Amino acid sequence: MSAIEEILKVKKVRNNKGEEVDVSSFCGKDKYVGLYFSAHWCPPCKGFTPVLAEFYNKLNAEGKKLEIIFISSDRSAEEFKNYFDSMPWLAIDISETDITKQIKEKYGIRGIPNFTLLDGETGETIHQNARNEVTSDTEGKNFPWK
Repeated sequence: MSAIEEILKVKKVRNNKGEEVDVSSFCGKDKYVGLYFSAHWCPPCKGFTPVLAEFYNKLNAEGKKLEIIFISSDRSAEEFKNYFDSMPWLAIDISETDITKQIKEKYGIRGIPNFTLLDGETGETIHQNARNEVTSDTEGKNFPWK
């Protein structure tokens, strides 16, 4: 089991088409995993999500290995789906409330949006809240901000 699987407590996440994706497929050396804590009802989240999506798409187009996992604080499956449909990355299903609660506790998430960056091989935290790095380094020149 990979370090990221241990953190996420699942072997599969899903894309916004409802397809399952093996967590192991985006883990390993020189790969990075972002945990995006957000919700549709949060105005700062709605402002940051398109910025993060542009950043994500740019980095991956350049061959940098970043996968993001949306960890929702939405209040219903409908809210989750409507918001997640606008995201190009993966998510833990909203029905996994115990898992999302445990992940939020592990990283001390008290407010959203939060973008925590992890090493895709070791699971070590590279940056507890990289939101400012994404907005100030939009080209990703200093990514992964070690």
